[in-house]
Amino acid sequence: MDNCENRININWYPGHMTKAKRQMQEDIRLIDLIIELVDARVPLSSRNPDIDQLGMNKARLILLNKADLADDRQNERWKEYFQEKGFHVVKVDSRNGAGIKAIQAVIQEACKEKIERDRRRGIKNRPIRAMVAGIPNVGKSTFINTFAGKACAKTGNKPGVTKGKQWIRLNKGVELLDTPGILWPKFEDPDTGKKLAFVGSIKDDILNMEELSLELIGFLREYYPGAIHKRYDVPEEGRDVEILEAIAKVRGCLKKGEELDYGKASGILFDDFRSGKLGRITVEWPPVKEEKA
Repeated sequence: MDNCENRININWYPGHMTKAKRQMQEDIRLIDLIIELVDARVPLSSRNPDIDQLGMNKARLILLNKADLADDRQNERWKEYFQEKGFHVVKVDSRNGAGIKAIQAVIQEACKEKIERDRRRGIKNRPIRAMVAGIPNVGKSTFINTFAGKACAKTGNKPGVTKGKQWIRLNKGVELLDTPGILWPKFEDPDTGKKLAFVGSIKDDILNMEELSLELIGFLREYYPGAIHKRYDVPEEGRDVEILEAIAKVRGCLKKGEELDYGKASGILFDDFRSGKLGRITVEWPPVKEEKA
C-alpha cells in the first residue's frame, strides 16, 4: 500500500444542506436562543462558521458534546476559550445524559435579558424558544431525545439522517426546534476535513480510509504516545504504515492468500478511536493564548 502524502481533500455538501440553511434563516427569526452542538474532540472544525452571522443578536449556548470521548484537560481549555468569546458553555454526553441537567439553568442565564424584557412588558412565563444546530452526526437528535426524555427526533449514527423540522415542547419553559446540521460548501483548510473524517462526521464510504488511518496513527504517535501500544500491543516506532501493518497482523486482518487486509485494520482502528477504546483523545486543541507584553 502506498503511503500517500497527498493532502486528503474532503468536501461533503449534499444539496439538501443548502435548503436547510435557507430554512434556518427563516426559522431564526422565531427563536431566542441557539443551542449549538459541537464535537468536543474537534470543537472548531465541527462548528459551522455561518452560524455566527445567522445568529447575531441571539443568545448563544455551545454544548461540547461527546465530552466523555475527549481529553478532559482540553475540554476545560475549550470551555474557557468559548466563554471568553461570549458563549455560554456546557460539557455534555448526550448518549448517557451527562451534563444534561445543568443545561436548563444555563438556558435561563443565557436568556435572562429576554426574560427581563418580557417581565417589563407584563409577559409572564412565555417559553424560551431555542434552536438546536450543528453539523451532521454531531449528536443533535440524541441530545434532543435525552433532553426531552423521549424519542421525539429520529436518530442514527450516519451523517445526514435528521430530516425536516420539528418543534418540541420540552417543558413550560423551553420549546426546541430541531434543524438538520449545515456543513459549509468548501473546507477552506484541508485539515478541517481530515479532523471531521477522523471523528466520523463525513461519510466513510467516500473516503480513503487506509490513507486516513495513517494520518490518525501519525497524530496519535505525536500527541498521545502509548495509546496505540496500550490497545494493540504493537511498537510505535517506524513508519506509520508499518504500525498499521502490525495492527493488521495482531488482529488477524487477512485477505485470501495470507495478504494483509489494510482496509479491515483501518476500520478496527477507527472503530476503536471513535468509541473511546484508545482513550480520551482530543484531535483539535485550543489556540495558545499570546502572552500580553
